[in-house]
Amino acid sequence: MPRALLYSTSARIGGSGLDVSSLEGIKASAQGHFLRRAIGYANQQQDIPAARIRSLAWHPVRLLSGLGSARYYGAKKHYVDWIAARELRSGRYDFFHSWSGDALHSLIAARQRGIPSVIDIPTWHRNKGLSKPFLTKSEREASQLRGWPGWKHRLLISRQQMLLEYELATLLFMPSRCSAQTFLDAGISPARLHYTGRGVDLARYSPGTPPERFRLIFVGALIRRKGVPQLLRAWRRLALPDAELVLVGEPHAEVRRELHDAAGPSLRVTGFVPNVPDLLRSASALVFPSECEGFAKATLEAAACGLPLIATRESGDALIDGVTGRQIPPNDEDALAAAITEAWRERDRFAAMGLAARAHVAAHFTWDHFRARILAGYAQARHLTGT
Repeated sequence: MPRALLYSTSARIGGSGLDVSSLEGIKASAQGHFLRRAIGYANQQQDIPAARIRSLAWHPVRLLSGLGSARYYGAKKHYVDWIAARELRSGRYDFFHSWSGDALHSLIAARQRGIPSVIDIPTWHRNKGLSKPFLTKSEREASQLRGWPGWKHRLLISRQQMLLEYELATLLFMPSRCSAQTFLDAGISPARLHYTGRGVDLARYSPGTPPERFRLIFVGALIRRKGVPQLLRAWRRLALPDAELVLVGEPHAEVRRELHDAAGPSLRVTGFVPNVPDLLRSASALVFPSECEGFAKATLEAAACGLPLIATRESGDALIDGVTGRQIPPNDEDALAAAITEAWRERDRFAAMGLAARAHVAAHFTWDHFRARILAGYAQARHLTGT
């Protein structure tokens, strides 16, 4: 294992979503007693001593928050990269762990010092399976902007930055098999890919009593990429008796028309809720027809609650077709409608798949499993560099 690891992330350390993944990743080195410092935008946990955490909660980038979310988050990523690069140049570290989009200059600093490095990939290869030149025509035109427009554009994290990060890192941490395939398709050697998956807290996400009424639940941002329009159209057209669809998440403007058209007594939109586990335990199955994910935490959390999954392969690795639920192709309204009908009709069989989903997660996707895979990745990265 490393002796003095630096971890950096533009997320918070502790919280929800990728904030939790960052915290659990940091715990791997903290429990191994080789975490020297972790850098993040807030320290929202008590498991790791505060002396090991550098919080950027009061960062100067806050002054740019009025420029819109994409540029603001881009500026935060540039800033944490700058801070991490300075730390690495101090010579106090022998290993570096960061996230894609957060680490171009810090990866260069790690290379210059001969330090092994890994980056977590949150979703797919930036080219998403397409063949693209390093610089497209529109990207070349945008790079030639000058003055205020050019300065604002440079706050964004470019595709070129991510492609360079892929080349600079010793090892790339893959969140799912589907994500790894996009890197293989882009020509990256399998020797530089390491599967980490994701994890879930089995104590917090536990099974409840199956509801008498068929209740289908979706958890996540209500956006097109996650298949929400197809889901709403399929649900409206099925008009299943004594059934309810619960959408847990914030609606985005891009699905407003579909939400309006599907409105009725069988559809409930909750918005943000503080206690997702209780809602999952009150459901019959999770539906998640996303076309692109790293590893959707909703699928792991639902499976841990004993729910069968109706989801795409692109959603992650909690789904085994016919065992833990039903796999559907993305953007296929007919297949989605057929799977929902099957779950509604064959509730006992799907309930058994929910139990299998809980067992599958317990065997492969706890946070202990996640941390063990991270430690194996550190050893692999050190082996690749001969350190």
